[in-house]
Amino acid sequence: MSTPDDEPSSADDRNVFGDPLEPCGRDPETGYLRDGHCRHLRRDPGRHEVCAVLTAEFLRFSKQQGNDLITPRPEFNFPGLDPGDRWCLCVPRWIEAHDAGVAPPVVLDATSEAVLEDVPLATLEAHAAEEQ
Repeated sequence: MSTPDDEPSSADDRNVFGDPLEPCGRDPETGYLRDGHCRHLRRDPGRHEVCAVLTAEFLRFSKQQGNDLITPRPEFNFPGLDPGDRWCLCVPRWIEAHDAGVAPPVVLDATSEAVLEDVPLATLEAHAAEEQ
C-alpha cells in the first residue's frame, strides 16, 4: 500500500532486522517528518534513517562539519540537541562519523532497513546502543 506521494505507509516501515520500525525519539521530536521515526522517504534527500544516541564527541564533529545540532534554532522549531538525545541522523553523516571514529551508537530497532543499502548490518551491530 502506498500513500498519495508514493511513499511507504507507516505500516510498511521496517527496521534493519525486517521488523516493524520502532520510534526513535519524541523528546525532542525527530525524523524528517518530526513524527519520531527514522523513515526511508523518497522526498528526504538527507536520508534521516539512522536512529542514534547522540554523544558529545559526535555533536562536536557534526558542528565542525557544518551541521550544528547543538544550537537551538527556534525559527525552525529546533530545540538544539544534547548528549543522550535520540535523533534520526542522515546516513551519509553517520558514515562520515564512522570513518572518522566518532559514530554515535545506533538504536537498531528504530533504524530504517534502507540503511542496509549503504552500511552492513555487522557494522551497525558493532555500534549498537546499549539501550535497545
